[in-house]
Amino acid sequence: MQQNNSITEFILLGLTQDLRKKKMVFVIFFIFYLGTVVGNLLIIVTIKSSRTLGSPMYYFLFYLSLADSCFSTTTAPRLIVDSLSTKRIITYNECMTQVFALHFFGSMEIFVLILMAVDRYVAICKPLHYPTIMRRQVCTILITLAWIGSFIHSIAQIILALRLPFCGPNLIDHYCCDLQPLLKLACMDKYVINLLMVSNSGALCSSGFVILMISYIVILYSLRNHSAEGRKKALSTCTTHIIVVVLFFGPCIFIYTRPPTTFPMDKMVTVFYTIGTPFLNPFIYTLRNAEVKNAMRKLWCSKITSESKR
Repeated sequence: MQQNNSITEFILLGLTQDLRKKKMVFVIFFIFYLGTVVGNLLIIVTIKSSRTLGSPMYYFLFYLSLADSCFSTTTAPRLIVDSLSTKRIITYNECMTQVFALHFFGSMEIFVLILMAVDRYVAICKPLHYPTIMRRQVCTILITLAWIGSFIHSIAQIILALRLPFCGPNLIDHYCCDLQPLLKLACMDKYVINLLMVSNSGALCSSGFVILMISYIVILYSLRNHSAEGRKKALSTCTTHIIVVVLFFGPCIFIYTRPPTTFPMDKMVTVFYTIGTPFLNPFIYTLRNAEVKNAMRKLWCSKITSESKR
């Protein structure tokens, strides 16, 4: 990566400088990250192994769990390791790689959430045409487009990051590399770069949130023509999706749709949508979804049975 400055490394200040709090950070986020990986991996294995979870909704849930695991992995392991380290050094190239990965998997999550909303819209509003519209070939094309869109978005972000000149302090008041904390260190007029960042990440978060909210409002409005049992099932699924959308997009919009200023709460807000939301998603989708819980139960019962026969 071509550098636009003489700085070869940065020092991450992390969430806290207090030794006792650092140990708490290690324990708390180790549990969160372990729960994220295990929970999402359990969903991935269950969907791949179960014949009853072959619908497009679970096809997209598979990729959401994959994106969640990777998204959390871009920041959580370094935060955990740095909480017990005296030197929290990250090289310039590692920092740029983290920026790319953070936006790649973060935008993938946004696109998958949009695809899940589209799937629910077709299933509830156009049930007779659902098997034709949301056939597997179409779902595969949509997921491929989501990967391509994520790549384009993250390439645009890394180009902005690589253009930032750093000629002063190399202390990043954050636990990870992202454009907002890097902008604070850049020795240049930040107006244009921030405008480009808002038009990229900010527009992606805001437009994604608006599209999702409109789609769910249309879905909820159309439920008036369904039976009581149909309304209950659709409301349960949509409520789950809306909870995930609000938890993810709220912090995302707060971070990426504002002038280049930093607030004390920025780090905790970033923690929430990069580590907290991927941790909560498996619980939200499994605790509120009887089909996933039954598929998990059957999977583990069959595993236990096969092990006992040996």
